[in-house]
Amino acid sequence: MSRRKTDEEYSKTKAYKFFKWLRGENSYIPEETRMDMGLLIPIEDDSTIKERMNEKQMAIDKVYDEDSNKLLKFFNKMYRVVAAMFLVILAALLIYNVAFLPPVGERDKPDNNEVTERYIEKGIEETGAVNIVTGMILDYRAFDTFGESNVLFVATITVLILLRLNKDKRPDRDELEDHESSDRIYEPKNDVILQTVAGFLVPIIMIFGIYVILNGHLSPGGGFSGGAIIGAGLILYLNAFGFEKAERFFTEKTYKWISFFALTTYCLCKAYSFFCGANHLDSHIPLGTPGAILSSGLILILNICVGLVVACTMYTFYVMFRKGDF
Repeated sequence: MSRRKTDEEYSKTKAYKFFKWLRGENSYIPEETRMDMGLLIPIEDDSTIKERMNEKQMAIDKVYDEDSNKLLKFFNKMYRVVAAMFLVILAALLIYNVAFLPPVGERDKPDNNEVTERYIEKGIEETGAVNIVTGMILDYRAFDTFGESNVLFVATITVLILLRLNKDKRPDRDELEDHESSDRIYEPKNDVILQTVAGFLVPIIMIFGIYVILNGHLSPGGGFSGGAIIGAGLILYLNAFGFEKAERFFTEKTYKWISFFALTTYCLCKAYSFFCGANHLDSHIPLGTPGAILSSGLILILNICVGLVVACTMYTFYVMFRKGDF
């Protein structure tokens, strides 16, 4: 996280000299000349500054006092009336337009076009995925899904930059131990009930999340939903057992390396597929038998990559907003 400059450091910057020159406080002008030019402004004492601040606050209170300002009172009433009229008109326009929407399931609806028809009729044949939704987002629209995964990665990196502790201001070992002990108020490390339940539920949650990811091309699920389940399991483990145990297997470096390898693998896999498809070349990637676990070409690998990114993003967001550092 960026550190704020001290007054001494700021006085040496070009920005300070520029604004000083802009105000007419040029250091190269002798003090006597500056006094003759009227460039020296007398410094006011604290009582004068407080008096001016009180006068300013009194003026603001007087202007925004509805009891003494009839014009402001009228404006506030008209503001409420106009806002209510705007909402009523907007709601009426939306309801009016809804009446012209085509009936549900009508064949001639705008969304029932050749694209949807291609997904439904050729989806299993071209992607090998029984789950049409997974085949769509990780094959037909895989580039869009790759962009979404990168958005999660960029968002997490931004949070790391903004909320992580400054290395120069990190507490020493003794202060860190005191911080950890005081942190028990918000993190019940010694809660036997929570730890017992978490010890039972966390493995089940993790196994279920892995199942959802690996079967995303066969049944409802996939990388996003499975990654969210695994992320929730990591958060539950952290709340039950604390940062000390969680950091044995998941640190800042763990997140960076997992995200790097997952996004790189996704990018390389789909870049190869896009290159072959755009040039009408055979990718030589077998689709397998639809319904089998090892099928659908690269979709299984892409699901794993997306699941890892989503799980790490959820856990990292929680850690950074919870404590500010791993």
